[in-house]
Amino acid sequence: MNLLQAVRLSAGWRRPAHRPVSFTLARGEILALAGPNGAGKSTLLAALAGSGARVFSGSIHLAPALRIGFQAQHLPPLASVPLSGVELLALTGARPQGLPEPLAACLHRRLDRLSGGQRQYLFLWSILQAPADLLLLDEPGNHLDKAMLAGLPSVLRARAGQGAGIVLVSHDAELARTCCDRLLRMESCDD
Repeated sequence: MNLLQAVRLSAGWRRPAHRPVSFTLARGEILALAGPNGAGKSTLLAALAGSGARVFSGSIHLAPALRIGFQAQHLPPLASVPLSGVELLALTGARPQGLPEPLAACLHRRLDRLSGGQRQYLFLWSILQAPADLLLLDEPGNHLDKAMLAGLPSVLRARAGQGAGIVLVSHDAELARTCCDRLLRMESCDD
């Protein structure tokens, strides 16, 4: 059974951002959304997540009782939020087991005291390890150092192996090639 089916879907904010797309996603699959900046990839993810983007045409069909995890491209501001990594994982229901050692050692520190790459990986980890069926990831490799980025495909494949479906946006062709089952090319309405 499919977790997700998009039928001639076009989403946007004030107007459609991309040409209609159709696809399905089953448990254990990883789908990459590809295309140039402005092609509507992030907008499509926001529409799938129910995070503000509007569906202008077509439809989205989700499996019953589907749990969605959504990682937006930009991290929320944290300057005045005294939240630690341990608390972030607890809030999302994510497990710390398997977290790379350099980050595991930082879990008791406040998030606003971590580097951008450390915060990015902890937020990504909190989404990947949370009890979700469908994971929507917008540029998950942003701000990661080479070691973290090199380990990302195996983390994504392991999560898909546990039955999650993953839709990701990435300009990193190597990441898409090494971990994705399929690639969907998107075009803006202006193309």
